[in-house]
Amino acid sequence: MPLDLPLAWLIAGFILIIVELVTGTFYLLVIGIAAFAGAGVAYAGGAFVWQALAAAAVAVAGVVWVHLVRKSISPKRMQGLDFGQPAAFESWVNKSTAQARVRYRDAQWDAQVAGDASGEPGEILYIVAVDGNTLKVSKTRPA
Repeated sequence: MPLDLPLAWLIAGFILIIVELVTGTFYLLVIGIAAFAGAGVAYAGGAFVWQALAAAAVAVAGVVWVHLVRKSISPKRMQGLDFGQPAAFESWVNKSTAQARVRYRDAQWDAQVAGDASGEPGEILYIVAVDGNTLKVSKTRPA
């Protein structure tokens, strides 16, 4: 007993949507909806090429849309607790590359100085980022 194409597309769509309920990524949901689009073209009597093109167009558009939505709602990376905290300049390690030693939390840290710090001992610089064990510091306090 041959299986007609609209029914095959519908079965594929339902299977994909059921599997999507387990994964929760929305990508399989979009592919399942694309299979329903193929089923619609098949039911209307379109050739298999048009069925596949309709399913592919819906799938590509849907996957791009899901990707953009997921990217826009992903949480922003939280800034570290050190961001904006003051550190006292101690000495230059290499002034030409703006590498210095600063005192922060009663310990000496390697620092990368951004901007126009004079480099006087005791000068207050503010942490703008942390890169491993190196503090990125600046004369101006970040907002």
